[in-house]
Amino acid sequence: MYTFSNRLKIGSFIAMGLGVIFLAIGFLSAPSTVEEAKAIVAAHDDGHGGGHGQEAVSHGGDQGHGESAAHGAEASHDEGHDASHDEHLLHQLQNKPWAALYVAAFFFFMIALGVLAFYAIQRAAQAGWSPLLFRVMEGITSYLVPGGIVVFVILVLSVMHMNHMFVWMDADVVAHDELLQGKAGYLNPTFFLVRAAIFLGGWIFYREYSRKLSLAQDESDDDSNFIKNFRWSAGFLVFYLVTESMMSWDWIMSLDPHWFSTLFGWYVFASMFVSGITVIAMVTIYLKSKGYLEQVNNSHIHDLAKFMFGISIFWTYLWFAQFMLIWYANIPEEVTYYVARFQDFKLPFFAMLVMNFVFPLLVLMNSDYKRVNWFVIMAGIVVLAGHYLDIFNMVMPATVGDQWYIGLPEIGGILFFGGLFVYWVFNTLTKAPLQPKRNPFIEESRHFHY
Repeated sequence: MYTFSNRLKIGSFIAMGLGVIFLAIGFLSAPSTVEEAKAIVAAHDDGHGGGHGQEAVSHGGDQGHGESAAHGAEASHDEGHDASHDEHLLHQLQNKPWAALYVAAFFFFMIALGVLAFYAIQRAAQAGWSPLLFRVMEGITSYLVPGGIVVFVILVLSVMHMNHMFVWMDADVVAHDELLQGKAGYLNPTFFLVRAAIFLGGWIFYREYSRKLSLAQDESDDDSNFIKNFRWSAGFLVFYLVTESMMSWDWIMSLDPHWFSTLFGWYVFASMFVSGITVIAMVTIYLKSKGYLEQVNNSHIHDLAKFMFGISIFWTYLWFAQFMLIWYANIPEEVTYYVARFQDFKLPFFAMLVMNFVFPLLVLMNSDYKRVNWFVIMAGIVVLAGHYLDIFNMVMPATVGDQWYIGLPEIGGILFFGGLFVYWVFNTLTKAPLQPKRNPFIEESRHFHY
């Protein structure tokens, strides 16, 4: 039985405490008036696209207002445009701590969700190499409960207009936007929360029921619980494939409600899948270094590292397929998504590509390196940082525009949810033996060598 070390527990609490403080500072520092917003921009203007008061593009993307109108009408129009722009700037700065909270909350939640998909695949495929890792996967997926609750609460607060992250939730915006009016049957607050509840309910139900069957199998004298788990896992994967795509549309893509991509669900899945597998590898290596999981060998670590490498390439393929088609077609409604990221997010955008593709390609291609634990840990840290930036790049341009920087709210979100994640996962690992007893494939997993 795994024993949760006091050092790790204390470290988790310290991280959560610092995270709360940093997030609180971020929320308290957010402006409440247009004048405060202008003062913050003036104090922090570091050259992101020039002076904000001179921007020609409003939130709706309209340019060149009133160039051929009479001077009086033009002046009146410009005043209205400036007022609209100032209000939009205020909303962006108010969104900053909310967006930082949301990025971190979703990032750690998606790790658990990615592990759940990997776990269900192993169950449905009746894989012989992985049963020794099932308890690790079950420990990580336990975070779905607190992580899912936090994300759902943020979504509820968004519907209650506590922030301005989802612009389609603003009735005034929809009233003046024909495109959003056409999507109102799907993008409406009530249906949005109902879908979120169905997604979370289905994912958490499968995790809890599969865990129950897994533990029951240890005490059973037949394979009935194993067979039930196999059937439920196969059925769950169908549910997961549909709901994960819809979740990515709702929780991420609808932040940019004028833009859409048919690849987006797969793209988000690849990011959460490789992040989840990376965390499985890192937790397994940590437990083994502490004297647990004695029967897990270098071949198991090698296979996890192969998945890290392979899914990183898969993620890159999806990223390039989505980007290349939009860039080549050059349709204004589509390219605006990447224009915003190229103009205002160059550093995180290109850093993400290096960390998620170039680095894993160079580091994990060699088969021998996949069996070196510290090498896998190093690669894992970079991969996780890269996919945090991936989520950052998905959320921030739509919510804060060019008012971004890595500050206390972003650091606080990582510390709080990282601490909560570590505490919840490792506390769950203490609840059951780390090695399954009666899995039909346990002997195959013990003797997994190549």
